[in-house]
Amino acid sequence: MTVGIHLSPLAEIPATTLYRILWLRVSVFVVEQQAAYPELDGRDIEPGALLAWAEEDGEVLGTLRLLDEGTRWRIGRVVTSVPARGRGVGADLMSLAIDHALAQDASRPFVLDAQEHLADWYGRFGFVVSGPSFVEDRIPHVPMTRPTDAEV
Repeated sequence: MTVGIHLSPLAEIPATTLYRILWLRVSVFVVEQQAAYPELDGRDIEPGALLAWAEEDGEVLGTLRLLDEGTRWRIGRVVTSVPARGRGVGADLMSLAIDHALAQDASRPFVLDAQEHLADWYGRFGFVVSGPSFVEDRIPHVPMTRPTDAEV
């Protein structure tokens, strides 16, 4: 079975696929992690926002969101389904998002807010902790930045 990796604005994603992307985000962030928060925050439809997803046999295995914030890129909503964890799906999505953004404008840094226990994983992509930890929805997070001169 082949995993397809995609990147697209929300409006161009087939309805069933979009449903599966959003279902995965809610299933992990709201249900599994027990964080009742507004998962659908309006940022998916901002100008320049892109969703990346990995799909196999019609099932969404993982997804992330890439936001164009003008002076920087923001990666967020990085999630992998339970059966796909450990298969490199998240890494493939991160590489796709970073490569796409760099091709658009390599002069801008990347930022993200990582769950603290995943800081080393994001470090594989050139991200470094850039501020003090904070708690969001009872989960420790750290702000991270990928400088423009980062190498992976």
